[in-house]
Amino acid sequence: MKIALVSSNTAVTPYPTYPLGLSMIASALTNAGHEVCQVDFLEKKNSLEALAQEIRTFGPELIGISIRNIDNVNLVSEQYYIGVVKDIVKKIREVSAAKIILGGAGFSLVPDLILRETEADYGIVGEGEVLIVDFAGNAAKGIYPEERLIHAPTGLSGTAIPSALYDERLMSYYLQSGHIAAVQTKRGCTHKCVYCSYPLLEGTQIRKRDAGQVVDDIEALRDKHNAKYIFFVDSVFNDDEGAYLEIMEEMIRRKVSTPWTGFFQPLGLNDEIMEMMRQTGLVAAEIGSDAACDITLRKMGKRFTFQDIVRCNDLFVKHKVAVSHFYMFGGPGETRETVFEGIENIKGLKGCVVFIFMGIRLLPNTPLARIAVQENLISSDQEMLKPLYYLSPATEREWLEETLTKAFADVRHCIFPSDAFDSITRVLHKTGYTGTLWDMLLKKKK
Repeated sequence: MKIALVSSNTAVTPYPTYPLGLSMIASALTNAGHEVCQVDFLEKKNSLEALAQEIRTFGPELIGISIRNIDNVNLVSEQYYIGVVKDIVKKIREVSAAKIILGGAGFSLVPDLILRETEADYGIVGEGEVLIVDFAGNAAKGIYPEERLIHAPTGLSGTAIPSALYDERLMSYYLQSGHIAAVQTKRGCTHKCVYCSYPLLEGTQIRKRDAGQVVDDIEALRDKHNAKYIFFVDSVFNDDEGAYLEIMEEMIRRKVSTPWTGFFQPLGLNDEIMEMMRQTGLVAAEIGSDAACDITLRKMGKRFTFQDIVRCNDLFVKHKVAVSHFYMFGGPGETRETVFEGIENIKGLKGCVVFIFMGIRLLPNTPLARIAVQENLISSDQEMLKPLYYLSPATEREWLEETLTKAFADVRHCIFPSDAFDSITRVLHKTGYTGTLWDMLLKKKK
């Protein structure tokens, strides 16, 4: 069966990100014997006409659309993406009679509302590698489900999680933005952050990929596609169960060392582990600190203190790894006092870059959504498709924005609003710089 898979993502903040999930679905379908064409709306320069021409030329019998994000989760500068998906569906209908099925992390957050809004035919909720193969096999026989929403069963693990089928044309486009390539080493998240959707999307148990296959992916990206920088996209790279250490050990065994980064939690690291990661090419770390003082950290569901953040930060700096932090002000328990305490805590961090957000995007079925209902900030039946943010009742938006702007206006390595550095990043990538580039804000950098 001929199947077109379309990435609908249009976000370029802080840089365009390769549609990894789409390519994993493409891998599963190709392995099942289907002919797959990967199409990327961003690579088509957001042109509906160019997208329609690709669909018309390929002539698919089934079309999947991947939705990575609903919006940009930035209260200060909001962008909403589902309207783009709706336009894509409408345009495809003009040139193809094929059934359209939606999927992706963003879709799975509010699938019923997105399906209603876009008027697509079907949607897969959760991991799609198995369900899309079953759907395509039945569609080839003219058999379609009675229900428009199809829910994935228990998640995959080990070799059942396929390597992505990295498309050469798409990879060439994305590598123009810093030569950054995405790799997933595991799925699932054991943490209980009150705002986060990862446990809802991927489950609360770690499901690790085969370490050999992960390193195969890294070698292929380096040797075949000329990727110069790897981003491990796991929700938390240094998981409590130590799955990440298996990846490091396999890279060391095979003498694979390439510049890489990932998302880290502040706990569980030491000098020995740092040396191992440095040996494999670790050059930068992004810490999901999230809250800037102990009161708000506890309210966010974090297991660590701000002193743990300081120790982790100093460990990365000691081992000459560029480190960045992400903080969200206005969360549960936030008061004017915690805001001022958090500002001073952030300013006290050494040798790092800090990205600062205001407010927290509310998502269905998260503890934060329940907190918002309890505090009468939203109703229990509130729809959350369009951007909706939590701000502590003890703070006011105007005061908080003014306070954060004033506090960090002259602090070079602290970025508020969080997207203030994005345009510079895009320019530098176009001139040949590689990597995430926020490390250039460190004082020791030229």
